[in-house]
Amino acid sequence: MALLQDWQAIAYNRETNKNELQKFWQDYFLVEKGIYEKLLTNPNEVVKGTVKELADRYKIDVMTMTGFLDGINDSLKVPNPIETMTEDTEVNLGFDKEKLYKNMVDAKADWLYNLPEWDLIFSAEKKKALYLEQKKSGTIVKPKKIGRNDPCPCGSGKKYKYCHGRNK
Repeated sequence: MALLQDWQAIAYNRETNKNELQKFWQDYFLVEKGIYEKLLTNPNEVVKGTVKELADRYKIDVMTMTGFLDGINDSLKVPNPIETMTEDTEVNLGFDKEKLYKNMVDAKADWLYNLPEWDLIFSAEKKKALYLEQKKSGTIVKPKKIGRNDPCPCGSGKKYKYCHGRNK
């Protein structure tokens, strides 16, 4: 069985009691925050190694590393084969800075996108622009509804109700 399936079985187990699951995620988020603090300290370094080596490097177990790799995968320049990953699979953590920041905003992970290490990577204006860009990307803007007495958008000069609105 691949590591990702094992991780998902633990992290999204519906039989686990709610308090245990909440404790599990709190612990995971603290570990995740610590890894990101280290990664963002030197954002241009591409960390590479097997899943087991990276788990040892960050002093965590392989399952937690699998969860971290699953979370960061969408932000990587070259995605890892997380679906088929084993302990001996070579992975890398070469992330796209802007993409990572936006994905953190999208995940509503304020404990991650508010890390002080981001201040060394982006200016306050750039962070605000990336934040707003990500927030707007999920907003659906409906076009203004055409009223019966408005000019027809086809450009005929007639009222909508006498032109293209007739058949509605």
